[in-house]
Amino acid sequence: MQNKEKERWSNFVHALATKKSVTIQPTERQSVWKWNKSTLWYYPAKKKKYGIPLFLVYSLINQPFVLDLQKGRSLIESLVTNGFDVYLLDFGIPAYEDRYDSLDDYIGLIGKGIRKALRHSNSPEISIIGFCLGGTLAAIYASIAKEPIRNLILSVTPVDFFQPTNYPTLTKLLRQDEIDFSPILRSLGLIPADFVEAGMRLITSPFYYSPYLSLLAKADSPKYVESWKAFNTWSKGHIPISGRVVEELIKMVKDNSLIKGELLVQNQKVDLAAVTANLLVVASELDALVPYRQVEPIMNKVSSHDKRFVLHPGGHALSLVSSNGTLPDYLKDWLPCRSTPLTKEDVT
Repeated sequence: MQNKEKERWSNFVHALATKKSVTIQPTERQSVWKWNKSTLWYYPAKKKKYGIPLFLVYSLINQPFVLDLQKGRSLIESLVTNGFDVYLLDFGIPAYEDRYDSLDDYIGLIGKGIRKALRHSNSPEISIIGFCLGGTLAAIYASIAKEPIRNLILSVTPVDFFQPTNYPTLTKLLRQDEIDFSPILRSLGLIPADFVEAGMRLITSPFYYSPYLSLLAKADSPKYVESWKAFNTWSKGHIPISGRVVEELIKMVKDNSLIKGELLVQNQKVDLAAVTANLLVVASELDALVPYRQVEPIMNKVSSHDKRFVLHPGGHALSLVSSNGTLPDYLKDWLPCRSTPLTKEDVT
């Protein structure tokens, strides 16, 4: 028992003291399109089983490699192993010259990427999976899209910002105009990654420290420690974001314009009722960043006839990873039968 405890504490300290990031080795992929710093990655299915490809949209404040974190712990690996062609829109890392980028620009990039994916795949339709803020962008795009969207999957995606949060004081001060971040956002232009991380730490405190408690509890397992280090590499890897986008997001939160149907994007009013795609909405019961009450209200706004809401136990990142090449529970009984199986045997 003493040796086990010694190993646990040794692994814990070593994991925290090691500054070198874990090397991320992505699933086999190829770049099929680039725009400025954005890249559309294509991950071919190991053995194609479904006719409708998947288009993944991730958030703006972290890099998307959490979706392909490690061999054996990768959502993308699971998708291609199970017969799906996958496209990932990687927005890249903004630099100072991108400080004027807006929500219009990002929605435009999604549209361009989807049109390229449709041409590349020679598919008549596409499925979109959006994660966190990337899901918010995906929902906005789906509301104004002219492209044929078969399925829309939103994972821990905030849409109703008047629902209770874990940071009520901040949202109250914003709505009462008692604090105004606009001057500093416009002065900086591009919000540095360190500022983004500080903001996330402020919002998620004290939950920010829970990963370290998990590490301490399981540090006697070298396999868990390696997985933790890979995940920590991602969670600490915040990237800069345009101050203009942050200002637009703050306004969206203050006005709750998305769920009200009052948001304007590319000179169009965003009406979630325009969404008719098959809809799967996933939320996490213990999510400190996006409470499920902010996610669920989209169910009553869309016009989709086929729609499902899934509430998982666990935290914010639960839906971002998979294990051992198997589809996550929230996908395996829903997605295959809605993706044009190429043979009857591929319907699970």
